[in-house]
Amino acid sequence: MNSIAIIDYGMGNLHSVSKAIEHVAPDAHVLVTSDAAKIREADRVILPGVGAIRDCMHEIHRLGFDELVKEVSKDRPMLGICVGMQALLEHSEENKGVDCIGLFPGNVKHFGESLYENEVRLKVPHMGWNQVQQSVVHPMWHGIEDQARFYFVHSYYVPASTKNVVGQTQYGKTLAAAIAHDSIFAVQFHPEKSQHSGLQLLKNFASWSGK
Repeated sequence: MNSIAIIDYGMGNLHSVSKAIEHVAPDAHVLVTSDAAKIREADRVILPGVGAIRDCMHEIHRLGFDELVKEVSKDRPMLGICVGMQALLEHSEENKGVDCIGLFPGNVKHFGESLYENEVRLKVPHMGWNQVQQSVVHPMWHGIEDQARFYFVHSYYVPASTKNVVGQTQYGKTLAAAIAHDSIFAVQFHPEKSQHSGLQLLKNFASWSGK
């Protein structure tokens, strides 16, 4: 049976993500767990995340999940969501600077206090629906139209100039909406809140081989 483990370190929309996965992959065994052994046994792993990166990384380090994420991402599909994506980079500017897991090169930046688009000041956090340009053909985009809309909630972002970007969007500047390398795919938006396109992405993940 296809098993999908959602890593529970106390930070993330765990219930919403698990329910969305169960909806699109009814034959999969979906478990929300902080048990490292069960995470190692899973066929696929999801790293969610909401809130401050300092708090997320504190719990990830405390539970040893930084090394666990490095381990399991080597040989099976892994999906990072929102702060779960940011945690995969090397460093974040948030909370006066926080070192992250480091599976992807690059730094997470703050939008800044004065963010404008077409001379209109934009609110931070960025909260709402944005079109995502698929900058690289990838199996996780299967069945999803280019420029499909996804739901974002974040005050910090990964620049689109960062290596491994496979999807990008605009909010005062061009930023990474998705990054990928080998068996890892991570998104800044919330697929579990993104209606049809988000559910399609989760469905793709449930069957993706990681290649």
